[in-house]
Amino acid sequence: MRRAAVLLLLLLAACDAPAAPVVVTLGDSVAAGAACGCQPFPALYASSQHATNVNLARSGATAADVRAGLPAQKTVFASAAEVVIMIGANDMAGDFDDPSKYAPVAAGVQDDVEATIDAIEAVHRTRVVVLGYWNVVLDGKVAAKTYGAGEVSDSESATAAVNRALRAAATQTGATYVPTDTAFHGPDGSQDPTELLASDGDHPNAAGQAAIAALIPPLPEN
Repeated sequence: MRRAAVLLLLLLAACDAPAAPVVVTLGDSVAAGAACGCQPFPALYASSQHATNVNLARSGATAADVRAGLPAQKTVFASAAEVVIMIGANDMAGDFDDPSKYAPVAAGVQDDVEATIDAIEAVHRTRVVVLGYWNVVLDGKVAAKTYGAGEVSDSESATAAVNRALRAAATQTGATYVPTDTAFHGPDGSQDPTELLASDGDHPNAAGQAAIAALIPPLPEN
């Protein structure tokens, strides 16, 4: 009888224990962990917050793709303690060497991200974190070998345009914008990010994924 009573108390305590908070991530191959062979930042961050990780990121996704996928994901957002968004690199990647495309592409990213955040808030008001990029295309030693000086400069300008759009989308919707550039390029922008990148020079390696996870603010206390 005593053993049965102890078991009953343990079961009741488990039922009373609060459920782990849910962190939902929307994004592209960076958040999906492409070329890493490691846990991507959504899993690392959720683990550090003792939260349940729901990673909906997909390689190749654009801001429009994320926006279009929202209706099928409403039930996920209903229980989210936080939504993290990292999207926009694929929108710009194909046009990074054409400065005339920066403004319209960035405007599209901003519009899609704002609409995404508004749709999430319509389901459930929660904190939304929008992450910026260190580069929307190749970086580090791979970029230096692959691109000419002009293309390296273009990649920096294209990235800045996307980041301005993401910051603006966060500001307009009351979301939190978190830049990643300093983590990869250092405070003055002169740091070589190669040690944080996979061999493709495009995606973060394990150290880069950990660096991104460390930038996301702790979950707000209930």
